Amino acid sequence: MARLLCTSLVGGTLVLLAACQTDTGPAGPRPDTTGGTPATVTPPASTPARTPTDTGLTAPQRLTLLADTLVSTPDDSATTVLPYEYLHTRNWNRATNAIVRTDTQRWRHADGSGREVTRRAPDLQGVHHQPTRDEQELFDAAEPTTIRYRPGELATHLPDVFPSDTDTLIARLVPPELAAEPTYPRLLVDRVVAMASHHHLDPQQRAATLQVLAAVPGITYQGLTTDLAGRTGMSFHVVAEQSTSSLVIDPTNGQVLSAEERVDSLRPGLFTYVLIVARGRAGTDRDPASHS
Repeated sequence: MARLLCTSLVGGTLVLLAACQTDTGPAGPRPDTTGGTPATVTPPASTPARTPTDTGLTAPQRLTLLADTLVSTPDDSATTVLPYEYLHTRNWNRATNAIVRTDTQRWRHADGSGREVTRRAPDLQGVHHQPTRDEQELFDAAEPTTIRYRPGELATHLPDVFPSDTDTLIARLVPPELAAEPTYPRLLVDRVVAMASHHHLDPQQRAATLQVLAAVPGITYQGLTTDLAGRTGMSFHVVAEQSTSSLVIDPTNGQVLSAEERVDSLRPGLFTYVLIVARGRAGTDRDPASHS
């Protein structure tokens, strides 16, 4: 409410007439006197989420990011209806002065029973060898050998308890007293590869093993590559005591696709190579994986 003082000049004398009140009503928004259109406020553009294959990341950062963002596979939730783990691998392993080539299909039940079907291609003399896609036809032509395992006979490569804490898991995989040894980085990589090539790891287990790899001293990222099965993956290297370990990891689900170790000692060359052709779960020890 505004108060207005009204006056009048009569005969040269200033006379106070009255105290006049003008009620302007409650305060409200001021009218737009500019005649223009109100300005539109544009929100700031959101920053795209980083992915493990982005530039500018270290190897540990990539592995940690992948552990945090990896996606599930169809078989990750099929444990109860499909009780068998299924792994199909192809291995090139050094034996004295030759490379032994083996194709293995393995069905493993949680009770340690299961079945293995192996096919062995002819050995290669010498150790200076790089596995190729052409060799895979040799496995298909080889005679299969089947071994059945009763409960408890088919070994596991997982720790008795799979802890979620990275330091605890590392200590379960490799004794802490070996941490100062030159072979320690390679031992950690070997244990991760053994788990990934013998078991269908669930998302939590895959994330935990990726965190282990992120903690491996000296691990480096080599960019994207293609494995013998034609799959694109992230390549990581670890150099330890005259050997180089390499892993190819799927950039979306975090699965190890293949792994290799080459030695630079007095007899340099291939030491081991494993290609994980397929993995998943099966209803019996004769069924193929539901999703390879």
